[in-house]
Amino acid sequence: MQQGSARPLTVAVTGASGLIGRALVAALRERGDEVVTLVRREPVSAGERRWDPATGHLDPQALAGVDAVVNLAGPGVGDKRWTPAYKARVLRDRVSATEAVAEAVAARLASDDRAIHLVNASAVGYYGDRGEELLTEDSPGGLGFLAEVCRAWEGATQAASAAGAPVTLARTGLVMSGAGGALAPLVRATRLGAGGPMGSGRQFWPVISRRDEIAALLFLLDHPDLTGPVNLVGVEPPRQREVAGALGRLLHRPAILPAPGAALRAVIGEFAGEIMASQRVLPDRLLAAGFVHQDRALTAVLASALAEE
Repeated sequence: MQQGSARPLTVAVTGASGLIGRALVAALRERGDEVVTLVRREPVSAGERRWDPATGHLDPQALAGVDAVVNLAGPGVGDKRWTPAYKARVLRDRVSATEAVAEAVAARLASDDRAIHLVNASAVGYYGDRGEELLTEDSPGGLGFLAEVCRAWEGATQAASAAGAPVTLARTGLVMSGAGGALAPLVRATRLGAGGPMGSGRQFWPVISRRDEIAALLFLLDHPDLTGPVNLVGVEPPRQREVAGALGRLLHRPAILPAPGAALRAVIGEFAGEIMASQRVLPDRLLAAGFVHQDRALTAVLASALAEE
């Protein structure tokens, strides 16, 4: 069931310069789709169209001829220490960018009666820290800053869904890639012999390889009927200490030195609480729709990630 769409799609992508965006744009073009990238600067090619997510402005005409939008825009939650100002920016920028996209999608539907499929990024942070609880798309949202961000982020798509456009909420887990993202600091620490459990190490980490993340986004684009929340995570979430151990074996380095929670908080700040959060998230809707992961075992996920360095 993982076939491509019946015809090439024209897909607009925000956040196209990010870890996921770069790979998604390449994959879309490789399979013959046309890509429109929404950029904040003056466009320099026919495939670029300008928008201003900071002010929430996207001319609906920028989506003329577009079949779908993948909205990946927003600052990385772990890019900087969580000061009150940075937390406010993370929330504000995600909401304003998503509202701009959703309103433009709604305007296009009103003007030419053509529904644009909106695939909007979200995250498993929606569920909060849930310990051993099995989490699916039917599970309620949790507590904490990231859960608050995800609820607001997803809610900002309301204009598109209210207009009748199909909206898919891609709740992504921890994307494993040697090219950056959540894995990069863990790889550096492991190579220095400082890898190991973080906090108790018992927390579940809902990891997914970047190539499975991209394949899942393509799958969502090809199945616009798969609306609402969809968890983009691996088949079975491992515990963090299992991730550390498997990475150590792949890099032939010890991975037994624990990083106590207090030490992580001292170095990272409030974001350490998210690193030590447990999210046993399952990709129920993705699997039920027929998606097949390329990297099912943890070792395969990490080996695929390291191959991207």
